[in-house]
Amino acid sequence: MAKVKINGKPVDFKQDDETPLLWFLREQLGLTGTKYSCGIGVCGACTVHIDGKAVRSCTIPVSSLKPSQKVVTIEGLSPDGNHPVQKAWAELDVPQCGYCQPGMIMSAVALLDNNPNPSNADIDLNVTNICRCGTFNRVRRGIHLAVDIIKRGRS
Repeated sequence: MAKVKINGKPVDFKQDDETPLLWFLREQLGLTGTKYSCGIGVCGACTVHIDGKAVRSCTIPVSSLKPSQKVVTIEGLSPDGNHPVQKAWAELDVPQCGYCQPGMIMSAVALLDNNPNPSNADIDLNVTNICRCGTFNRVRRGIHLAVDIIKRGRS
Protein backbone atom coordinates (compact mmCIF):
# COMPACT_ATOMS: atom_id res chain seq x y z
CA MET A 1 0.00 0.00 0.00
CA ALA A 2 1.35 3.42 -0.95
CA LYS A 3 0.17 6.96 -0.30
CA VAL A 4 -0.07 10.07 -2.39
CA LYS A 5 -1.84 13.40 -1.90
CA ILE A 6 -4.62 13.98 -4.46
CA ASN A 7 -6.53 17.25 -4.40
CA GLY A 8 -5.16 17.95 -0.94
CA LYS A 9 -6.21 14.64 0.59
CA PRO A 10 -3.95 11.69 1.38
CA VAL A 11 -4.98 8.64 -0.63
CA ASP A 12 -3.85 5.05 -0.15
CA PHE A 13 -3.44 3.02 -3.28
CA LYS A 14 -2.51 -0.49 -4.19
CA GLN A 15 -2.44 -0.89 -7.92
CA ASP A 16 -0.67 -2.93 -10.50
CA ASP A 17 2.74 -1.32 -11.11
CA GLU A 18 1.76 -0.32 -14.65
CA THR A 19 -1.69 1.15 -13.92
CA PRO A 20 -1.70 4.68 -15.34
CA LEU A 21 -2.58 7.49 -12.95
CA LEU A 22 -5.46 8.36 -15.31
CA TRP A 23 -7.24 5.06 -14.63
CA PHE A 24 -6.59 5.22 -10.91
CA LEU A 25 -8.16 8.70 -10.79
CA ARG A 26 -11.17 7.76 -12.89
CA GLU A 27 -11.90 4.19 -11.80
CA GLN A 28 -10.75 4.07 -8.19
CA LEU A 29 -11.42 7.63 -7.06
CA GLY A 30 -14.30 8.59 -9.37
CA LEU A 31 -12.50 11.75 -10.54
CA THR A 32 -13.88 11.61 -14.07
CA GLY A 33 -13.02 15.19 -15.02
CA THR A 34 -9.66 13.85 -16.17
CA LYS A 35 -10.48 12.45 -19.60
CA TYR A 36 -9.19 9.51 -21.63
CA SER A 37 -8.57 10.12 -25.29
CA CYS A 38 -5.36 8.99 -27.00
CA GLY A 39 -3.78 6.95 -24.20
CA ILE A 40 -0.24 7.80 -25.36
CA GLY A 41 0.31 11.28 -23.93
CA VAL A 42 -0.24 13.21 -27.15
CA CYS A 43 -3.66 14.87 -26.86
CA GLY A 44 -3.62 16.26 -23.30
CA ALA A 45 -7.21 15.41 -22.36
CA CYS A 46 -5.81 13.64 -19.28
CA THR A 47 -3.65 16.55 -18.06
CA VAL A 48 -3.30 16.92 -14.29
CA HIS A 49 -0.74 18.68 -12.12
CA ILE A 50 1.95 16.80 -10.23
CA ASP A 51 3.76 19.18 -7.91
CA GLY A 52 2.45 22.09 -9.98
CA LYS A 53 3.65 20.75 -13.33
CA ALA A 54 1.17 19.83 -16.07
CA VAL A 55 1.57 16.14 -16.94
CA ARG A 56 -0.31 13.66 -19.09
CA SER A 57 -1.72 11.21 -16.55
CA CYS A 58 -2.19 8.42 -19.09
CA THR A 59 1.61 8.00 -19.24
CA ILE A 60 2.39 8.13 -15.51
CA PRO A 61 2.31 4.76 -13.72
CA VAL A 62 0.60 5.27 -10.38
CA SER A 63 3.41 3.22 -8.82
CA SER A 64 5.92 5.94 -9.76
CA LEU A 65 4.27 8.51 -7.47
CA LYS A 66 6.04 9.39 -4.23
CA PRO A 67 4.19 10.11 -0.96
CA SER A 68 5.55 13.66 -0.99
CA GLN A 69 4.07 14.42 -4.42
CA LYS A 70 0.88 16.41 -4.80
CA VAL A 71 -1.55 15.57 -7.59
CA VAL A 72 -4.25 18.07 -8.55
CA THR A 73 -7.07 17.23 -10.95
CA ILE A 74 -9.63 19.56 -12.47
CA GLU A 75 -11.90 18.72 -9.51
CA GLY A 76 -9.22 19.94 -7.09
CA LEU A 77 -8.37 23.13 -8.97
CA SER A 78 -11.19 25.10 -7.37
CA PRO A 79 -13.95 23.78 -5.14
CA ASP A 80 -16.52 26.06 -6.75
CA GLY A 81 -15.19 26.48 -10.31
CA ASN A 82 -14.02 29.96 -9.40
CA HIS A 83 -10.40 29.75 -10.57
CA PRO A 84 -9.54 32.69 -12.87
CA VAL A 85 -8.98 30.35 -15.83
CA GLN A 86 -12.35 28.69 -15.26
CA LYS A 87 -13.99 32.12 -14.99
CA ALA A 88 -12.37 33.21 -18.27
CA TRP A 89 -13.47 29.99 -19.99
CA ALA A 90 -17.06 30.56 -18.89
CA GLU A 91 -17.07 34.26 -19.80
CA LEU A 92 -15.78 33.59 -23.32
CA ASP A 93 -17.66 30.31 -23.83
CA VAL A 94 -14.33 28.73 -24.80
CA PRO A 95 -15.37 25.08 -25.17
CA GLN A 96 -17.41 23.76 -28.02
CA CYS A 97 -17.96 20.09 -27.15
CA GLY A 98 -15.91 20.53 -23.95
CA TYR A 99 -14.35 17.05 -23.80
CA CYS A 100 -10.75 18.27 -23.92
CA GLN A 101 -11.30 21.35 -21.78
CA PRO A 102 -10.41 19.99 -18.31
CA GLY A 103 -6.96 19.09 -19.64
CA MET A 104 -6.75 22.36 -21.54
CA ILE A 105 -7.59 24.30 -18.36
CA MET A 106 -4.99 22.37 -16.35
CA SER A 107 -2.34 23.16 -18.97
CA ALA A 108 -3.33 26.84 -19.01
CA VAL A 109 -3.16 27.06 -15.21
CA ALA A 110 0.32 25.50 -15.15
CA LEU A 111 1.44 27.97 -17.83
CA LEU A 112 0.13 30.96 -15.87
CA ASP A 113 1.72 29.69 -12.65
CA ASN A 114 5.10 29.80 -14.41
CA ASN A 115 4.51 32.73 -16.75
CA PRO A 116 1.96 35.25 -15.47
CA ASN A 117 1.81 37.20 -18.73
CA PRO A 118 2.35 34.81 -21.66
CA SER A 119 2.50 35.87 -25.28
CA ASN A 120 0.59 33.97 -27.96
CA ALA A 121 3.88 32.23 -28.81
CA ASP A 122 4.29 31.18 -25.15
CA ILE A 123 0.75 29.80 -25.15
CA ASP A 124 1.31 27.88 -28.38
CA LEU A 125 4.56 26.44 -27.04
CA ASN A 126 3.19 25.40 -23.64
CA VAL A 127 -0.46 24.50 -24.18
CA THR A 128 -0.07 21.64 -26.64
CA ASN A 129 -3.39 19.95 -25.96
CA ILE A 130 -5.40 18.88 -28.98
CA CYS A 131 -8.96 20.14 -29.46
CA ARG A 132 -10.88 18.41 -32.24
CA CYS A 133 -13.37 21.29 -32.31
CA GLY A 134 -10.59 23.76 -33.06
CA THR A 135 -11.19 26.19 -30.20
CA PHE A 136 -7.49 27.16 -30.04
CA ASN A 137 -8.16 30.87 -30.71
CA ARG A 138 -10.75 30.97 -27.91
CA VAL A 139 -8.33 29.12 -25.61
CA ARG A 140 -5.69 31.75 -26.34
CA ARG A 141 -8.20 34.56 -25.63
CA GLY A 142 -9.27 32.74 -22.46
CA ILE A 143 -5.71 32.61 -21.17
CA HIS A 144 -5.25 36.34 -21.81
CA LEU A 145 -8.57 37.07 -20.08
CA ALA A 146 -7.48 34.93 -17.11
CA VAL A 147 -4.35 37.11 -16.85
CA ASP A 148 -6.61 40.19 -16.67
CA ILE A 149 -8.86 38.52 -14.07
CA ILE A 150 -5.82 37.65 -11.95
CA LYS A 151 -4.47 41.21 -12.23
CA ARG A 152 -7.87 42.68 -11.24
CA GLY A 153 -8.00 40.34 -8.26
CA ARG A 154 -4.68 41.65 -6.98
CA SER A 155 -5.60 45.33 -7.28
